[in-house]
Amino acid sequence: MMIHDLTVRADALVVTWSDATTTDFPTIWLRDNCPSGFHPQTQERLLDLLSLEETPVLVSAGLEGHVVRLGYADGHVSDLALSLLSGNRPGERAADPAAVEARLWRAEHTVARVPAASILGDDTGLANWMRLTAADGLSIVEHVEDRAGAGVDLAERIGFLRKTNFGTTFEVINKPDPNNLAYTSVALPLHTDLPNQEVPPGYQFLHCLANEATGGGSIFADGFAMAEDLRREDAEAFELLSTVDIPFRFHDGEADIQVHKPVITLDGAGEVIEIRYNAHLAGIFDMPADVMPAYYRAYRAYMARTRDARYRITLKLKAGEMVVFDNRRVLHGRESFDPSTGFRHLHGCYVDRGEFASKLRLLSRQAGVTRAA
Repeated sequence: MMIHDLTVRADALVVTWSDATTTDFPTIWLRDNCPSGFHPQTQERLLDLLSLEETPVLVSAGLEGHVVRLGYADGHVSDLALSLLSGNRPGERAADPAAVEARLWRAEHTVARVPAASILGDDTGLANWMRLTAADGLSIVEHVEDRAGAGVDLAERIGFLRKTNFGTTFEVINKPDPNNLAYTSVALPLHTDLPNQEVPPGYQFLHCLANEATGGGSIFADGFAMAEDLRREDAEAFELLSTVDIPFRFHDGEADIQVHKPVITLDGAGEVIEIRYNAHLAGIFDMPADVMPAYYRAYRAYMARTRDARYRITLKLKAGEMVVFDNRRVLHGRESFDPSTGFRHLHGCYVDRGEFASKLRLLSRQAGVTRAA
C-alpha cells in the first residue's frame, strides 16, 4: 500500500493511504519504533521509553522514496520505512506466516498423506506439509524408514524436540510395569496428552515400527470442531468449559505434575486455541459447590462428543507410517489390542507449537528472498 498524504498533528501522524483509508500513528509509538532505538545487528530494543516525553511532539513529516522522515520538537529525526508503517497499523495485527487458519473436520474427513522423501528433500516440500498439518491439525507421513530414529529425523526438520517426564522420545509398547495407560494393551478413549503440564506439548509424532497385533486401531477427532459445535448447540456448557479451571495431575515415583486450567482455552478474540481433555488425568473437581452440577453437565456434554461417531476417524497405522497431529487440538485414542497376536510398537516425540511456528516463518522468509532474487 502506498501513501497518498501525511498530516502532522502534535500527538500523531495521520497517514492517508492510496485506497483513501487513514491510519493514526501516535507519536509515542513512532518514537518507540524509530530504527535508532534498535541494536543494528540483533535488532533488539535499546531505547529506554522513560527517556522520552509521554507524548513526543511531532513538527514535520515528509515522504522520501520508501521512507517517511519525521521531525520532532526536541530535534530528533526518524526515518521510518514505508513497509514498517503499512505492515504495522495500530489496531491491526501484522501478517504472520505461521498463522494458518484451522480447517475444522469431522468423521468424513480424509487424512492427508505425504511421502517422507518430500519433507526431507527440500524446504518447499517441508513448508507445504507443515501448512497442511497446521490447517488440519493432522497428517500422515508415508514411507518412513524402518528405524527408530527415522521419525525423529523428520520431526527435527522442524525444530528442537520437547522433553517431558517421559523423556525426549518414548516407546508406545505394551510394558509389564506401566506408569501410563498408553503402555498397556487396553483401549484408550480420546484425549490430549499431558494436560497436567503448564504448557502441554504441541505437535506429536508417532512413527509406526510394527502393528501386527489384532486390534490397535488409532482414533482421532478434531477437538476444535467439537468445541465449536458445543458453542453453537449449548452456549452455557461452552462458557463453563472455557472459564472454569479444573485440576489435571500426573504422578508416579519420579514426578508429580499438576495444573488448574480450563478444558477449552480461548484467545483474546474468543477463538478456540487449545483443548485440554484427558479424563484419566483430570483431578478431583474443586470448583464451588453451587457451580459443580452445571459444570459436570458441561463436562459430560463434551465427553459425549468424544464418543460420537460423527467426529471420529479410525485407522490402523502400518509399519513405515507416521501420524503427526497438534496435541493441543486433535484428540487421539486407541482401540484395545491383543499382544499375544503380534507386536505393536510406535516411537514417539513432540515438537512444541512455538518451534513449529518459528520454522514456518523462517521458511516463508527464505521463500521470499528466493523469489526476490
